[in-house]
Amino acid sequence: MSKYLYLILTLGSLSVPLLYSIFEKKFHFIQYFKIAFLSILLVAIPFLIWDGIFTKNGVWGFNSDYFIGIKFFKMPLEEWLFFFCIPYACLFTHEVLKYLFPKFRLKKNSTKIVSYALILIGIFILFLNFGKLYTTINFLLFIPLMVFGLKFKLNILQEYLPSFLIILIPFLLVNGVLTGSFIAEPIVWYNNNENMGFRLFTIPFEDIFYAFNLLFSIQLIFNGFKTKKYV
Repeated sequence: MSKYLYLILTLGSLSVPLLYSIFEKKFHFIQYFKIAFLSILLVAIPFLIWDGIFTKNGVWGFNSDYFIGIKFFKMPLEEWLFFFCIPYACLFTHEVLKYLFPKFRLKKNSTKIVSYALILIGIFILFLNFGKLYTTINFLLFIPLMVFGLKFKLNILQEYLPSFLIILIPFLLVNGVLTGSFIAEPIVWYNNNENMGFRLFTIPFEDIFYAFNLLFSIQLIFNGFKTKKYV
């Protein structure tokens, strides 16, 4: 059964949002499936390249006890699926929250304060840990992404920051299992010489910012497609 654990986590995360997308008639998220898939694909490509380079260089790796054995470029099939299934579930969650709770957003001033604080924290962490590959690349992406959102997409940040806190709950649960919570060994291991060495339970602290980089990038592209009505 352990051989299928990563696959079960990945497909299980997708199952409820996908079924709800298809069968729920009011919101009917499946109408956005084409632009959702394209948005996810456009971001997944550079992230998978990043993933492959880090895997090759031992920044992180995968425990063969927990995947079915099919690999592409030294990465298990389940890892490839992760970059499509998890983002779809998170994109769906944010869009549903917007639909059900249209006022669930930060005020402009609050968004600016939080964003500036996160940028400063990112700069501070980058300065202290520059050269550690996971930390460095993560925050070299996070800082300009936040600056871009603050300057050009403040309205999306207003909606996304509070949603992201909710999205983090299931994301961290899945990531917790992947990094060794509740199981004998981690499914995904990290070389602590290439990160801060600070963990939330078993999860590297950088994973929170990695998740934001991945998911917010997808959200920006998705919103752009929706605005242009490429449905």
